[in-house]
Amino acid sequence: MKTVGVFDSGVGGLSVLRALLAELPGVRFIYVADSAYAPYGERTVSEITDRSERITAWLRGTHHIDALVVACNTATALAIDSLRATHPDLPIVGVEPALKPAALMSHTRHVGVLATRGTLDSQRFARLRTQLESAALSPVHFICQPCDGLADAIERHDLRTQQSLCERYVAALREHAPGDMDTVVLGCTHYPFAADVLTQLLGPAVTLVDTGIAVARRTRDVLGMSIGVVTPATPPVLLSTGDPAKLSQGASRWLDLQTRAEQLLV
Repeated sequence: MKTVGVFDSGVGGLSVLRALLAELPGVRFIYVADSAYAPYGERTVSEITDRSERITAWLRGTHHIDALVVACNTATALAIDSLRATHPDLPIVGVEPALKPAALMSHTRHVGVLATRGTLDSQRFARLRTQLESAALSPVHFICQPCDGLADAIERHDLRTQQSLCERYVAALREHAPGDMDTVVLGCTHYPFAADVLTQLLGPAVTLVDTGIAVARRTRDVLGMSIGVVTPATPPVLLSTGDPAKLSQGASRWLDLQTRAEQLLV
């Protein structure tokens, strides 16, 4: 049985784990929520790099993982290059704001991006944005909105604050976006869990795009697993550096998993 490590700053990566479980039911997933250090989007590059390395080293040393999924946009943007340099023999799959899929989907070529400040300020994001905005045949205009505090509100399942912040950031996005914006990228793995609120605020004419399915398929590819092979479902191992009860509740709420999370000191 293949073993894959998955980590995020908190419960947001459960949106990626949901897609991974659907695509690869026979794989053993070890999910680490680094909730004691959440949200990553408001931490320094050195802090994020250090946490990413500590968790990766622990997953390799303890569970001998066959691959790693960095289920966090900010950690991917700021730490994945360092992880790949330190662990060249380990297949590592990251998540990035789905700019390319959104560009392909948008008819108006005006795409909104909701993400953490850390992701939007990263060189990796800037390179991808510049590449797509300067395309010769069909350039895309991205309207980027940092969403300070939103990942934390989702992490705490604070519905009132989620609603308030979604209203604020959608209003700010619309203020700077052309009226024909038809696609919005959810640039943080936490944000799919606020999709209902965002859809209500943005309206039915706007399509939301996240990266869960693409990440799951990429993980299947790096593991060399065939499409359509039916294998018994394997429950994931859930670990949290913060309050494991919050991770258990999130897994139950969003994934319908009745798996008890355990405390991790790393």
